Amino acid sequence: MPVYAGNSPTSPDAAISRATPPTLLKIVVAGGFGVGKTTLVGAVSEIPPLTTEEYLTEASSRTDPLAGVEAKSTTTVAMDFGRITFDDPQPMVLYLFGTPGQDRFLFTWDDLAHGAVGAVIPADTRRLADSFTAVGYFEQRGLPFVIAVNQFDNAHRYTPDEVRHALELPATVPVLLCDARQTRSAATVLITLVRHALATLASSTTGIRS
Repeated sequence: MPVYAGNSPTSPDAAISRATPPTLLKIVVAGGFGVGKTTLVGAVSEIPPLTTEEYLTEASSRTDPLAGVEAKSTTTVAMDFGRITFDDPQPMVLYLFGTPGQDRFLFTWDDLAHGAVGAVIPADTRRLADSFTAVGYFEQRGLPFVIAVNQFDNAHRYTPDEVRHALELPATVPVLLCDARQTRSAATVLITLVRHALATLASSTTGIRS
């Protein structure tokens, strides 16, 4: 498994890493309202994450229903941004862009997904139907993605295969259980996505050449 660096710009390890230019990859974290996108980005980011959260108000209650996430008091209105560096087996920097979850902000997804190599779709099993919008979006764009089933407290536990079946996904799409609050768990999701995206790219390139 690649090693999460988290180096400061002035550390010796950072100086060594600069000798080999890192691979820069853009990742989108997209999904429904309150599924853990902001939490996941914040859990792994080696820099203070940029967030654009605003407090929910009574005026938004009709467009942002809180069924299943009654304790939620804020929402992302533009994007989240974070960065994570891996040094092993090769230097790699992932730039993470989290999308807003509400349908009224879907117009921002095209810009946020532009140039991305893949997407992480966090899923909440209490509101799994909310994942269909993101799944359909990335399937239509032909962008590789993984499903990260966020293990919310008091939520019923399902196996990855059960979630895959419910979302009508092919066996080629990775489905993982994760805790978006935990750095190692969230990093594992990102590593899985990068491997899946690179394998998909290699497969498509081979198909073109043949």
